[in-house]
Amino acid sequence: MTTRPAFFRFHNGEKAPLPFEAAEYDARIAELRDRMEASGATAAVLTSMHNVAYYSGFLYCAFGRPYACVVTEDACVTISAGIDAGQPWRRCHGDNITYTDWQRDNFWRAVREVTGEGAVIGVESDHLTLLQQGKLEDFLKPVATVDLYDTTMRQRMHKSEAEIALIRHGAQVADVGGYAIRDAIKVGVREIDVAMAGRDAMEMEIAKRFPDAEYRDTWVWFQSGLNTDGAHNPVTARALERGDILSLNTFPMISGYYTALERTLFVVTVDAASLTLWEANVGAHELGMSLLKPGVSCADVTHGVNAFFAERDLLQYRSFGYGHSFGVLSHYYGREAGLELREDIDTVLEPGMVISMEPMLTIPDGQPGAGGYREHDILVITEDGAENITGFPYGPEHNVVG
Repeated sequence: MTTRPAFFRFHNGEKAPLPFEAAEYDARIAELRDRMEASGATAAVLTSMHNVAYYSGFLYCAFGRPYACVVTEDACVTISAGIDAGQPWRRCHGDNITYTDWQRDNFWRAVREVTGEGAVIGVESDHLTLLQQGKLEDFLKPVATVDLYDTTMRQRMHKSEAEIALIRHGAQVADVGGYAIRDAIKVGVREIDVAMAGRDAMEMEIAKRFPDAEYRDTWVWFQSGLNTDGAHNPVTARALERGDILSLNTFPMISGYYTALERTLFVVTVDAASLTLWEANVGAHELGMSLLKPGVSCADVTHGVNAFFAERDLLQYRSFGYGHSFGVLSHYYGREAGLELREDIDTVLEPGMVISMEPMLTIPDGQPGAGGYREHDILVITEDGAENITGFPYGPEHNVVG
């Protein structure tokens, strides 16, 4: 009779090049162990895409299945589903265990192989569901659980030199997509056609810069007219018209590291009301970038830009906070919520943090200048200020096109 294991090691092939050198992952794990010790955790069961990728280099594709990176005093093991075969092993730093689907909950049996029973288990409260929490308690029988959500987020906020180098590449790739989009804008062209031009250009550029990488999840949101009112509105087949307001949004994804470029444009011509609003938002953008420096809190930056808009009776049209951290994140996973430019975030900016400035005004349909105005640059906080790593130009002088 054939034995059907609950889990096994399927180390198929040789390790592939990862986004960073082994020393980078070793340093991240060492710091995680220090944070675990401070919280009392003897084992960490990290289940989010962003933390699994951050500590192991492996970016999983869940499709309804659980995955993890399990870290103990002397082990770092990714836990992956059998459907992925040897790819998680090849694309992770450290060990890997594959669990099978012969029996329900083999995932937790594989996790238990690493943690044992009766440990103090560190978890991510923002990701662990009630269902999986119950299974964790049943299989691992922890003496206690502690929350590592906040401390791992704080660690991810501070970028290494290697991370900043990768993010810098991402910003440059976003610019490549931006130029391809600008060249594709013409009266009568559909949003989807313009978006595809930008996406294709970025994917080609990523493959040129990172020939050993895996390629996934690079995308574009290109919006026109009324469809510019929200930052995350999907692309449509609407054809561009003369005088349309446009939102260019390029999002290259390099091994789990997301970057972005966002710009307001107009097709051929811009009316006076729209021009006034556009210039006001550009002014807020420039002010906001000037406020990003070490020692200043996210709330202080937010209040400064709020005051600028309030003086112009535009604050009621603000759509969201003014920026956020960059690193291992995406539109469907991951967020360093402690580093967002909002009134309720008191995090103080420090060298090595990477953050966007992206003010947006949304003027309702039917009003003069209706539409969404948004500019977006990525800045690296330095010892005495900030370095803008976005190169694509903004404002009316450059972006009335077609």
